[in-house]
Amino acid sequence: MVEGTDSGGAGARLKYGLVGGGPGSFIASVHRAGIDMARSADIAAGCFSRDAAKNMMTGANLGIDPGRIYPSYSEMAEAEADRPDGIDFAVVTTPNDTHYAICGAFLENGIDVSCDKPLCLATEEALDLDRAAREKNLLFMVTYAYTGYPLVRQAREMARGGVLGDIRIVVAEYAQDWLAEKLENSKDVWRTDPARAGISCCVGDIGTHIENMVHFVTGLEMDELSAVLSSFVEGRRLDDNAMINVRYRGGAVGHYWPSQVAMGRENGLSFRIYGSEGALEWSQENPNEMRYAKRGQQPITLTRGGYGLGRAAARWTRMPSGHPEGLFAAWANIYEAFCNTLKNRSDGKPQDELEIFPTAFDGARGVKFVHDCVASGESGGAWVDASAPGRF
Repeated sequence: MVEGTDSGGAGARLKYGLVGGGPGSFIASVHRAGIDMARSADIAAGCFSRDAAKNMMTGANLGIDPGRIYPSYSEMAEAEADRPDGIDFAVVTTPNDTHYAICGAFLENGIDVSCDKPLCLATEEALDLDRAAREKNLLFMVTYAYTGYPLVRQAREMARGGVLGDIRIVVAEYAQDWLAEKLENSKDVWRTDPARAGISCCVGDIGTHIENMVHFVTGLEMDELSAVLSSFVEGRRLDDNAMINVRYRGGAVGHYWPSQVAMGRENGLSFRIYGSEGALEWSQENPNEMRYAKRGQQPITLTRGGYGLGRAAARWTRMPSGHPEGLFAAWANIYEAFCNTLKNRSDGKPQDELEIFPTAFDGARGVKFVHDCVASGESGGAWVDASAPGRF
């Protein structure tokens, strides 16, 4: 439905609809902020809450036509597909257990989709969404937004371009402390509930970011993994910490540490990549700098917007060097890439090689990773097959 969009910004602005994001929602507001910063789309419809009053209130606060505030996602998908000015894509920000049905409804009605991670509770569900999107020639983005940072794009260009030589070792972690105490009685903490989150809390919630980030940057394919999952808080039914060892095809090895009980850590996503010719270190909490060590030379610090960066970083740098650029800009970058690809598809143009974003298949990789970690953990840390899922 791109042809029906209004003009705005640097080109035609798309229209999107939001599922989820009622009162108290954090992640939906981040999606909206990223899309607004990208200046590529405007919100036009939504189904924000099962509570009718909260649903209407949220839509009104966002300035949405009351006739496009829907009581259910299924009604929204069908009605928007029938409108000549219907939404170009749907944004799904609901808990994990709802993703499959909601995303499927929009795909069935010919509407492109952006969805939170982890994509689904089961690998087969994620692969089914990937297949459905491909069969209908629809775009499907899974919002691993940390891949939108310019220096992450720079790391990808360097690692995949051979600058580091043969990659030998990867060490990546994502450490938080927000679940270091028992919060299960809070109605907002659904991530520790197996009925909503699935078979994993920590690995599913933040371990999937590690898996996606390492693959995005390096292109390494996992062969096997061995995982020890722990639930340190008494009475917790799902994991809140994991220690994961990885063997990659080709001989490289890795170690992943996701934790939500690491006292004093806030949002410590980081990676260290060591190759035969060089190494890279980057941290999400200091995203505008990356340490690069070249064999036989003193390590240097690469800065976002600074000298010596390639095309990938330059394309996604929004502010001049020295001006802090953070998470909202990363979200804006993946949404700009997604929306530009939608526009190019409508105009019959190929996808720009720099405008990449995580896909439904990347989401399926993450879901399988969660299941592989849990299977290994239940077997006392046994090595299990961790290869990417086969596509339908």
